[in-house]
Amino acid sequence: MARILVVDDATTVRMYYRDVLEEAGFTVEEAVNGFEGLEKAVAESFDLILVDVNMPKMDGYTFLRQGRTMPELQAVPAVMISTESAAQDRERAYAAGANLYLVKPVRPDVLTEVATVMAGVAP
Repeated sequence: MARILVVDDATTVRMYYRDVLEEAGFTVEEAVNGFEGLEKAVAESFDLILVDVNMPKMDGYTFLRQGRTMPELQAVPAVMISTESAAQDRERAYAAGANLYLVKPVRPDVLTEVATVMAGVAP
């Protein structure tokens, strides 16, 4: 069973991702900001990380930049999901180390498909 780490400061967003992804068979862990996300990501093994951009203490860009310098996180796929929809936001996400950038809200079928493909789970 693939494990996904959701890093987002919004409780409702984390609950939504958890509901959709657990229904699809994933195990989901949560972090409320980038600092907590990094702690969990290096302490446990994940097949995919979903990360928000705007969070207190450490934003998503910083989370990805720092995570990509850590050997245990370099190969873990990361999807940045944000309300920010400008081309420069997408470019910043990829420069920070995101493998994919999605704009909120993300439909359940899209979230499930992206998680399945990015985590390397056979359909």
